[in-house]
Amino acid sequence: MAVQEARQGPEPGTHDGGCACGNCPHGAREGHRRAVAAFLVKRDEFAAGQGLPAAVAHSASASRQWVSEELTQSAELVAERGRAEGESWLTRVWLRTACTAGAAVVALLLAQSLTAIGAGWTTARTAGLLAALLVGGALTAASYFHRARGGALAPVIGEDNRLSTSRAVAAAWVLFVAYAVLVLAGRLAAASGPVERDALIAGLDLARGAGAVTVLAVVCAIAVLVRRVVGLRVLGQRLQKVRAHRPQAADLLTDDAGRGTFADIQYVVISAVALAFAAVRLARRPDQLPDLPWGLAVVVLVSAATYLAGKYAEGGRPVILSVVRSREAGDLDAPIRTGDDIEIRGAGFVPPGAQTADRLSRMVVRIGAVHVHVPLVPVTGGFSNPTDAVLTVPVPVEVEPGRVEVQVVTAAGVETNRYAIDVTD
Repeated sequence: MAVQEARQGPEPGTHDGGCACGNCPHGAREGHRRAVAAFLVKRDEFAAGQGLPAAVAHSASASRQWVSEELTQSAELVAERGRAEGESWLTRVWLRTACTAGAAVVALLLAQSLTAIGAGWTTARTAGLLAALLVGGALTAASYFHRARGGALAPVIGEDNRLSTSRAVAAAWVLFVAYAVLVLAGRLAAASGPVERDALIAGLDLARGAGAVTVLAVVCAIAVLVRRVVGLRVLGQRLQKVRAHRPQAADLLTDDAGRGTFADIQYVVISAVALAFAAVRLARRPDQLPDLPWGLAVVVLVSAATYLAGKYAEGGRPVILSVVRSREAGDLDAPIRTGDDIEIRGAGFVPPGAQTADRLSRMVVRIGAVHVHVPLVPVTGGFSNPTDAVLTVPVPVEVEPGRVEVQVVTAAGVETNRYAIDVTD
C-alpha cells in the first residue's frame, strides 16, 4: 500500500515528513513511511533498467555511478526521516510509561480483589498496592523529566540507541527488589505489636533472601561489565557497531542485524521465569524477602555467564582475503588496469544493522592514496553490491600504476587489513 501511495504521490494538504506533532496523522512516522516507500519504488525501477537518462544510458560505468548517487541521496532522506521518527517516538515514551504503570496498578488491584473474596482484605494487600503506586509514580515522574531521552527506557538504552538486554534484566530485578522492600516497609508501618515488627525486620535477614540478593548483584555486575566489554571491543576494532534509528522491544532478543541470538534469548527467558517465581513467593510470604531457592539462583547465574560469554564471542574484524579483476562474460583475461573493476573478497564488510542503503553508501575502498566510494548496484528486493563477502569497485585513473595497497573502510568506521595488488598501464 505504501509503495502504491508513493507512486501516486502525496495527498493534497498532507504535512511534510519532518512534522512531529503528536496528533498529526502525517507526522514523523508517516513521513518516514512515505520516504521508505519512495526509495523502494526508485530502487526497483533502477533495478529494472528504468529511469536512466539518455546521457548515461550508453555507458555501463556511468549509469552505475549515476544510479548509485541517486539512491544515496534518496537513502539519506530516508535516514533523516528515520531519525526524526525515532526522536518523536522517544518523546512519547513517558506517556506510554504512565499508561502502562496505571494499567499495572489496576491489574494488581483487580487480582487482589479477586483473591480477597472469602479470605478478606489484609494489610499485606494494602502494602502491595501502595508499593505499586509508589513504584509506578516514580517511573512516571522519571519518564516525564527525561522524556527527551526516552523516559523510563533511558537507563536501558545503549550507546547504539538499542535496548540493552543486560541493562533491561538488571533493571527488572532492581525494580522487583525495590517493590519487595516497599511492601515490607508498608507492613512494618502498619504493624501494631512489637512481635509483628520484629518478624518483619527479621524478614530482611540475608539468610532468607540470599538467593535473590546474589542474583541481583550478579545481573547488575553483568550489566556494567558488558558495557565495558563492548566499549573496549569497539575501540579496539574487534566489534562493529552502527547506531539504530530508535530502540525496539526486539532488541532484547536479537543482535544488531535483527537475528535472534541464543545468548540473549536464554538470558531473558530464564530471568523472566525466575522473576515470576520470586513474585509468587512474595505474594505467598509478604513478610520477608522472596527466598529464591539456590537451585534456581544457580540457573540464573549460569544463564548470565552464558550471556557474558556470548558477548565476548560475537563480532570480529573485517578482513580482505583476495582481490581479483572483475571479468564480464566474453571479456578477455588480463591484468588489472586503471578503469577496470576489481572484486574484493573477504568477510565482515557489512556490519550487523548496516544493511540499509544509507549505511551501505558510506562504505569506502582505499586504493593506494585514492578513496573510492562503493557503488550501490540495485536488484529487485535489495542490492547485489556491496555485500558482506564481496565488493566491486572501479580502479580510478588517479591510481598510479605499480604495486598499490587495497583497504576497505566499513560503515562502522572499521578498517580491514591491507592487501597489495599490481596495477599495470
